[in-house]
Amino acid sequence: MKAIVGTYECKVDAKGRLMIPSGMKKQLPAAEDGFVLKRSVFEKCLELWPMAEWQIMMGKINQLNRFNKKNDLFVRKFMAGVKLVDIDDNGRLLVAKDLMAFAGIQKEIVLSSKINIIEIWDKELYENLLSDEDIDFADLAQEVMGKDTADDNN
Repeated sequence: MKAIVGTYECKVDAKGRLMIPSGMKKQLPAAEDGFVLKRSVFEKCLELWPMAEWQIMMGKINQLNRFNKKNDLFVRKFMAGVKLVDIDDNGRLLVAKDLMAFAGIQKEIVLSSKINIIEIWDKELYENLLSDEDIDFADLAQEVMGKDTADDNN
């Protein structure tokens, strides 16, 4: 799958439905393939996984030895709150109440691409994360992506 690109603001209605913006919807695989909606591992947001990407991740997780207690706990936590979801004919996605509560989603949200998945954030939480002054993005970028030479592919 090609990378999904973009950050979009939208609203959730009283029933927990959000309209996928057309610019993002055009980048998604066919709606009939389905999606998985889950809690993020590191942040208080949700992740929308196209089914093909989810199946790749499940292949990796299925390699874990579940008789190892840490692996078993990881699988349980990773799968907590997972929901199969569809985008309806009107381009809407229904977010379950338990997931909305986990992510602190109120009314205004941000859909943000994260390479092959989409993060769904409460707008205020997303803005707070981006404006976090404790994180120096330049230092983080250098640490994560910086290489000593242009030939260094690792």
